[in-house]
Amino acid sequence: MPIRKLLVANRGEIALRVFRACRELGVATVAVAAPDDLGSLHARSADELVEIASYLDAQEHVRAALETGADTIHPGYGFLAERAEFAEAVEAAGLVFVGPTPQALRAGGDKLAAKRIAREAGVPVVEEGEPAAIGFPLIVKAAGGGGGRGMRVVRDAAELDEALEAARREAKAAFGDDRVFCERYVERPRHVEIQLLADAHGAVVALGERECSIQRRHQKVLEEAPSPALDPALRARMSEAAVTFAHAIGYRSAGTCEFMLDGRDFFLLELNGRIQVEHPVTEAATGVDLVREQLRIARGEPLSVGPAELRRHAVEVRLYAEDPRTFLPQAGRIERLRLPVGIRVDAGVEEGDEVGTAYDSMIAKLIASGATREEALDRLAAALAETEVGGVTTNLPFLRWLVAHPDVRAGRTTTAFLVEHPPLSLPPARRAARPWLVPWRLNLPAPPPHSPPDVDSAAHAASGPAEQSAVTAPMPGRVLKLLVAEGDRVERRQTLAVLEAMKMETPLVSPYDAVVRRVHVAEGDQVAGGALLVELAE
Repeated sequence: MPIRKLLVANRGEIALRVFRACRELGVATVAVAAPDDLGSLHARSADELVEIASYLDAQEHVRAALETGADTIHPGYGFLAERAEFAEAVEAAGLVFVGPTPQALRAGGDKLAAKRIAREAGVPVVEEGEPAAIGFPLIVKAAGGGGGRGMRVVRDAAELDEALEAARREAKAAFGDDRVFCERYVERPRHVEIQLLADAHGAVVALGERECSIQRRHQKVLEEAPSPALDPALRARMSEAAVTFAHAIGYRSAGTCEFMLDGRDFFLLELNGRIQVEHPVTEAATGVDLVREQLRIARGEPLSVGPAELRRHAVEVRLYAEDPRTFLPQAGRIERLRLPVGIRVDAGVEEGDEVGTAYDSMIAKLIASGATREEALDRLAAALAETEVGGVTTNLPFLRWLVAHPDVRAGRTTTAFLVEHPPLSLPPARRAARPWLVPWRLNLPAPPPHSPPDVDSAAHAASGPAEQSAVTAPMPGRVLKLLVAEGDRVERRQTLAVLEAMKMETPLVSPYDAVVRRVHVAEGDQVAGGALLVELAE
């Protein structure tokens, strides 16, 4: 059945990406926008726009589709993309859902169920269970979602209760599901994922891998294909495991099996039942248009591609409105935006747009490709040098530093990269000669041997020198928890308050042993970036 009009149940750059594919195919488009998002770029870019109460309300998307005569809904990523209930609601309304079946979403989206199915299919997984049985370090994960939300690394029993509570809150806010579980934490692995396409006729193909090891707060920063860690034999093994798992859950559409790679051993983390943020990397490396393939599969057509060869090297970085050292989200109006030419750019905003804290703060994705890895990285570095953003703080200095880093250039990266190499720090050989240039995060207590400090702990550490007498909000947000009162004595790095922005929690800690002189906020308060929260006295 042909697709005549398609509604994207999402916003930002992924909505614009799907609209672009639809225009190329002659398909009419419908955008939806929440009341606080009506002026956004995606809302200005479709053939029609419908205001909805919330991006998280499945029935609102269905209503918008029926009102406009759309016959198909594409969920994008995030929001409702991996909710089986949303897929069911779309199909119950007689509409086409561009994604997996509800049954496959339930089987692959619930991490605990997915682990059980993977074990039965012979796909290796990391051990999960009770903390006492697993031991420390361990990682707390949300059972019903990913993207770094509802995830905490715990290194000793004293941290466990607080981590579980915070993970449940984040999971509930992001996914409507507060179930969490504990899993053995593997130090310094690589994060490698296999791109899949599967049709409704039982065919599944793997389109090679993406290396996604460089992460902040459990969210990806740089992705590339192929991975410098894989040879043909290991690629074949991981691809076979991904295809096996997809068959085991009856998968359909585009999807990604994420693996943790430790030497030559790998373990299934999850299957993302949707298009990925980093899908352009695979498109650039293989020449396969993944969104077009999604639409073909949704129409009931068989796969038009077989297992794809990674013919070129491609690398992507994400340009965010965030602090380049702490990765804390920032807000403001984009007064100047100059994006590079000569490479692929998937942008979600234009000059003059406002970046707030209610939604993801991504500005654009920059994707460069070349005949070799070195060429791709060189082209990306040149593109970043061209890029300019004014009016809002961004991670552009960090991205320039990252792409030039010798360990990145050599392909020597793991998920601990940004702990071992604090953002904007000098390479090891130069750091010792000029210690005063080292960012403040290097002053954290030394970790125990063979145990790098948690990325979250580093990112959440108090900014500013030890002489500061006030704790301020590092970004706009809501005071989720206030843990001190005037007159309380606090210890260095004790959590004073928890700030929430974009469904992520940021603990704000005391920079030294002190007494709380004054508290300027209450739980539930909305605060601006830089707002005074707590005054301290030594």
